[in-house]
This record gives sequence, structure tokens and C-alpha cells, in this order.
Amino acid sequence: MNLEKVVFAFFILLALTLNFGFFIGEISTPDHHNVFELFAAIVVSIVATILKFGDRTQLGAVVLASSLVADLQLVAAAIWWTIAVHVSAAGLTGAATASIVSLSGGAVLANLVSVVLLTIETVMVRR
Repeated sequence: MNLEKVVFAFFILLALTLNFGFFIGEISTPDHHNVFELFAAIVVSIVATILKFGDRTQLGAVVLASSLVADLQLVAAAIWWTIAVHVSAAGLTGAATASIVSLSGGAVLANLVSVVLLTIETVMVRR
């Protein structure tokens, strides 16, 4: 068993599950979406992205691209959350929460693509 591949797969799956955990819930209800879960999803997603830089295959490039998309959407969601809470006079409204969760949903799809590609790559490996 290759420990590097285990760690790589662990972080990809953890990024997906943390992001999904943040995403799930009533889209416009701030109480259903924890800011610390969003932060954890961002950190783990960035770690997963860093781990993908070593792969030199075409499939690895697509996995890296999907991870970068997830990172971009999660960071955009965090920026939107920060603006809503600290800049906007209205605060964290249902509309702002819906936008944040929608960005997170896009990141869930990008993470799902990473997991599917990882599965395909694993099936293609011949011993």
C-alpha cells in the first residue's frame, strides 16, 4: 500500500465531506451553515490542492484544476460571508446566506469531480 496515495485520497475525500457538511441544510438559514465548517473546508481543500501538485499526468492536471475551482469558490464564499457580517449594514441575511451556500455547492461539485477522477485513476491502475 502506498502511504502517499492514502494521504492524497484522505484529503480529497475529507475536502468533499466537509464541504458537503457545510452545504447541507436550508439554503437561506444562517443557523444551518457554520462558519467554522466553511473554514475547515477551505483549509482541507487547500491542503488537498497542494498535494495534487506532484502529479504530472493529464488526469492529474484535471484533478488539480477541479481542486483549484473548489478552492476559488470556497474562498469566494468566505469573502462573501466576511462582507455580509462585517461590512454590510444588513448583516448575514437569508439572501447573503443563499449566495454563500450556492458558492459552496459549486465547490461540492468540483470536489465530486476530483473524487470521481481519483476513482477512475484507481481503477485504471494495473498491478
